[in-house]
Amino acid sequence: MSKSGIGKFVAGAAIGLGLGVLFAPKSGEDTRKELKAKLDELIEQAKKVDIEEVKKNITRRVEDIKMELVDLDKEKALEIAKEKGEELKEKAQELVEYAKEKGTPALKKAANDVLDKVVKVSKDTQKKLATK
Repeated sequence: MSKSGIGKFVAGAAIGLGLGVLFAPKSGEDTRKELKAKLDELIEQAKKVDIEEVKKNITRRVEDIKMELVDLDKEKALEIAKEKGEELKEKAQELVEYAKEKGTPALKKAANDVLDKVVKVSKDTQKKLATK
């Protein structure tokens, strides 16, 4: 938070305090005294703010959010890979069934090899995505 940001915060808080105190059902003199006391209290609290700590805290939280976004993208990619893997497996299984129905033993073996390779590639892709 910059010094101007803290200044705006303090000014906003002072306005809020002032309005709250002004609309309270008290005499003008009591209200002004209370307002001055609240403003003094606010100034003391503002002096205690460690700007470097605030910067570090905000930076850490922003970095945490960024990491969560990366994880979200990774989870999305993993989910897509799983879905595509299942689609490929179904198509390869259909190929195997068709080869069994229409083909020779060599054709059946080739179709089964394709199915095995599809399953392996799908699992490997999902494993890589899960470990990144």
